[in-house]
Parts: sequence; C-alpha cells; structure tokens
Amino acid sequence: MKTRERRKGITVVNTGEGKGKSSSGFGVVFRAAGWGMNVCVIQFIKGAWKTGEHRASEKFDNIEWHQMGDGFTWDTKNPEQDIATTREIWTFAQEKILSEKFDLVMLDEINYCCGYNWLGGQEVADFITGQKPKWMHLIMTGRNAAPEVIEVANTVTEMQPIKHAYDEGIEAEQGVEF
Repeated sequence: MKTRERRKGITVVNTGEGKGKSSSGFGVVFRAAGWGMNVCVIQFIKGAWKTGEHRASEKFDNIEWHQMGDGFTWDTKNPEQDIATTREIWTFAQEKILSEKFDLVMLDEINYCCGYNWLGGQEVADFITGQKPKWMHLIMTGRNAAPEVIEVANTVTEMQPIKHAYDEGIEAEQGVEF
C-alpha cells in the first residue's frame, strides 16, 4: 500500500436519483479496510437503526462508524432541528478528517444536507480544497450534490434509475436495501 506521502487522495461523489449511492461508497469502505486502511463512516441522515453494512463493519477493527442523523427527514416537521443536527455532524466530520487518523472518510448522505440548504455547498467545497489532507480519500453520497462540491471532486457518478423494485410494490428488502 502506498504511504500517505505518496498517495493522491481522491474525493468521490455519488449522487443522483437512482439506487446505489451509499452501497457503492460502502463497497469502497470495505475495499480500503481490506487493504488495512483506517476508515471512518459518518452518516448524516440515517438514525440509530441496524443495517447490514453497519453490522459488517463491526467485524473490522479499522472501521469507525457513526450514525448521527435524526433519521429519514424528507418530510421534516422540524427544519431547525435538522439544520442544527447537520451543523453538529459537519463539525464532528471536520474534526475526524483533520485528526489525520483516517485514510478514508465516508460522509454518507451529506449531499442531501446541501440539497436541503442545511449545509452550504461552497463551505463543504472550501473545506475539501483547503483543509482536507491531500492524501486522504473522501466519499460523499446522497442526492442533490452541490455544484460546488461536484466541481472540486475528482470522481463524480450520477446514479439514474431505469427501474426499481419499489415501483412494483416490493418494499425494502433486508440484505439488498439495508
């Protein structure tokens, strides 16, 4: 594995309306952990409920996992709380990134927060270009990635739906959706 001094940290953005943004990010999380990298996952939306990926992460001693959101807030009844929670998580995420303890950090569903204007896209982009260690890999997921973040990212993938089981009345299935 390349030393930090020789590594070029890549910022990856997974966005779009289709399924697979977080799933793709988690694949990279486990790939990096498999290579012995120290990984941190910070979830901005998902609350404290169990998922298969969280359960799998517990088998690794080099993955640190933080589910910090208030849960699915698409139909929020308290936007002020959602903004406050997002700001707290963003501060926590910056501290983790600046600690230089991790080789890869995943900010799961942060793009939603920018899309809802709970967090400024320019603020995030400025942090990525000005403060994130140059050797650190960063993954950011969620719909509505801010244009400013897309601009500074190295790799951006937009997931587009063609069809989805939910459209056929199939609810989220354990092992595939969570």
